Amino acid sequence: MWAKLKPQIWQWRSILFAVPNITVLVIALRLTGLLQLLELAALDQFFLLRPPEPVDTRIVIVDINEADIRKQGQWPMSDGSLASLLNKIKQQQPRAIGLDIYRDLPVNPGHQELLKVFESTPNLIGVQKVSHTIDSSAVDASPMLKQRQQIGANDLPLDGDGKIRRGLLYLNLNKEETLESFGLKLALLYLKAEGIIDHPATNNPNYLQLGHGVFPTFEANDGGYVRANAGSYQVLLNYRGRIEQFTRVSLANVQEDRIPTDLMRGKVVLIGATAESLKDLFYTPYSSNIFTSPERMAGVTIHANLISQILSAALDSRPLIKCLPEQLEWLLILGWSIIGATLCWLQRHNNKHKNLMVVSVFLTGGCLVGASFVAFLAGWWIPVVPSLLALGGAAIAITQYIAQSATEMRKTLGRYLTDEIVANILETPSGLKLGGERKKVTVLVSDLRGFSAISEQFPPEQVVKVLNLYLGAMTDVINQYKGTISDFMGDGIFVMFGAPINRKDDSQRAIACAVGMQLAMQQVNEQNQQMNLPILEMGIGINTGEVVAGNIGSQKRAQYTVIGSHVNLAARIESYTVGGQILISENTRKDANIDLHIAGKQQIEPKGMKDPVTIYQISGIGGEYNLFLPQDNEAIISLNQEVPVEYTVLQGKHVLGTEFQGEFVGLSEKGAQLRVPHSLKLFSNLKLKLLIEAELTTEEKYLYAKVVKQFDVEGHDFLILFTAISPKARAVLSTIRNS
Repeated sequence: MWAKLKPQIWQWRSILFAVPNITVLVIALRLTGLLQLLELAALDQFFLLRPPEPVDTRIVIVDINEADIRKQGQWPMSDGSLASLLNKIKQQQPRAIGLDIYRDLPVNPGHQELLKVFESTPNLIGVQKVSHTIDSSAVDASPMLKQRQQIGANDLPLDGDGKIRRGLLYLNLNKEETLESFGLKLALLYLKAEGIIDHPATNNPNYLQLGHGVFPTFEANDGGYVRANAGSYQVLLNYRGRIEQFTRVSLANVQEDRIPTDLMRGKVVLIGATAESLKDLFYTPYSSNIFTSPERMAGVTIHANLISQILSAALDSRPLIKCLPEQLEWLLILGWSIIGATLCWLQRHNNKHKNLMVVSVFLTGGCLVGASFVAFLAGWWIPVVPSLLALGGAAIAITQYIAQSATEMRKTLGRYLTDEIVANILETPSGLKLGGERKKVTVLVSDLRGFSAISEQFPPEQVVKVLNLYLGAMTDVINQYKGTISDFMGDGIFVMFGAPINRKDDSQRAIACAVGMQLAMQQVNEQNQQMNLPILEMGIGINTGEVVAGNIGSQKRAQYTVIGSHVNLAARIESYTVGGQILISENTRKDANIDLHIAGKQQIEPKGMKDPVTIYQISGIGGEYNLFLPQDNEAIISLNQEVPVEYTVLQGKHVLGTEFQGEFVGLSEKGAQLRVPHSLKLFSNLKLKLLIEAELTTEEKYLYAKVVKQFDVEGHDFLILFTAISPKARAVLSTIRNS
């Protein structure tokens, strides 16, 4: 069990470290209350973004504005004027009348008339302010209405930022006595006509149930709140909207009978002030619009929203704002922390990790906010800020962990392995285990021509110097095209494209890399000439196919590499090359699917292959790479006098033993036209000896070449290209050619 679990723990080690720490940190911030104002601001934006709800025609607001106050001639308006107003409203037969105006003291004239209206209007509800605050005191209700129990508390709980987001259903006067809120009292009068009365909820007797609506009590840590004052019976206000979401008439229009005769029939009528001078205005979620100056909402409109909330929940099943249990909110924080950490951890080996990580986190954060908004539309308040912090915090923690650990480990391993193989090892402990997997890989094999002869002619120190200069330049090019160097085979290089990381353009990059390597040889040889070192020429073979990639070797010594017939074919193709040449297989040409400059096409029969293989000589690659080898226009110059040679056909690195006579009848800088008494196989390797009188040692008279072309079908003239020739022998042949 542990053997199976250990690799998983290693693979996700940073997530197991970061997620718990970020989760605990965010929950701690949440519990301190530092995130409360941010979360309440997010809730306000949800209210502003929510589509407008239809007007609630069950509620009519008699709006007392500045123009109405001026018409009254005095304020507060006299009891007589108020009595007249109430009588006009009564004539329309509303179900409930809410008077959101204090009448604890008489305002003559007309006080007796007002008392008679109070006594004769059982569906009239007055207001009483119960709570004391720093800038306001309690205000008693009308004695007559209080005696008749026709009052409700119009207190509104304030949040820390001065906004109203909660409403009261009941207010505790003392341990034994409670007072219904102004809004609930009016709503109950309306619902009574519908046959709905208040009673305890079936599943929780501590909750009020009215029709379809069950009203959970507000808890101190609901939603984004932390240790809020949850006294009495509070509910979260699910605002319907501004005053425009209700039927609205002015005080003057009612007094002057300029309203329809049945406008208020069977409805809840609220009488309250919206005038700025009366200062019955409050900040609400609708005050948070960032594009306009903060607006305030009249107290009568807030009461209308609470009444609408109660009626809509009881009659229309409109959702109330519900909150998740605190433990579930913690699980959400944990979940988003896991998502943020996982997003970055899965992208850690991407070359564009930083940009992609930022985009992914932003997109995921957008999904988080979007999902929370959709939940809000369905009546759930799911805190956004802690989850966003968990998402972003986990992403930052993982990124920091990757940067620190990768820097330390890559510093050590990077000296011996390529970056991609290091990444494969760091991915999981199984990256160190023996084994492999099938992959489509493009294999590039390069080799220096005639390097064995160079090694024999120069001291070991100079040979190592030449080799290091060459391998250093080639490594830079290979890294530029994201190739993975599997091995340095003496003067040869074995490069993989597609292992351990597979990309769509592996074969294209392999060909571009080969062209880049041949172009880089020019700079290598320039440096060699400056240091009096020999000129080097390199051949490159490329093949694409399915191989087995993985760690090959023993438990004590292993190497990440690829094996298979396609690897062998790449090596075989390379053996057909001469200096400066790039040969690719048909598989690679098709897989690359890009504009290639093909200098020649041939069929070969490599050892171990059942069928002939078509290979292509590449002189350039177009597309985004746009790399081309310089054209070699040097022609064979016919000689006036043939140069006799003795040659032997090589089998691999071994001489077959039979020696033949032939002669050079033409010469170029890099090769010769060889006339022989019998036919030669194309791509066969020859060991030749110059049979001329010249100031050459016996060893310097030997040279190596490859047969690349037959000049005519019936004749025995072949084009050979030199693969190894001493500088002195090259100079002698150059003199013969020029003469």
